[in-house]
Amino acid sequence: QVQLAESGGGLVQAGGSLRLSCAASGTIFRLNRMGWYRQAPGKQRELVATITSGGIINYADSVKGRFTISRDNAKNTVYLQMNSLKPEDTAVYLCNVLDSSVSTNYWGQGTQVTVSS
Repeated sequence: QVQLAESGGGLVQAGGSLRLSCAASGTIFRLNRMGWYRQAPGKQRELVATITSGGIINYADSVKGRFTISRDNAKNTVYLQMNSLKPEDTAVYLCNVLDSSVSTNYWGQGTQVTVSS
């Protein structure tokens, strides 16, 4: 079992920045894909960004050029640097990791990001 500890959410004005962190712990075999999703009230969960163990990165079109995902494999941690935040970025941000050795997806509890206009 893998536990995910997210941190870094909060309230920020439009144009501001936040950095999210997600640290994985527990019985870890091989964390292939790590990433972030978000869910706003009344909307479906959507992908924000993912990064594989080989460094392949995927971003949602809505965040390209503003958000940067990175990972520290030694710490089993994934980060999301969010710049030029917009009110439409307001959502609960959820960390997701795939342990490919056991073919299991794990989700964090989520961290609230609120961007005021």
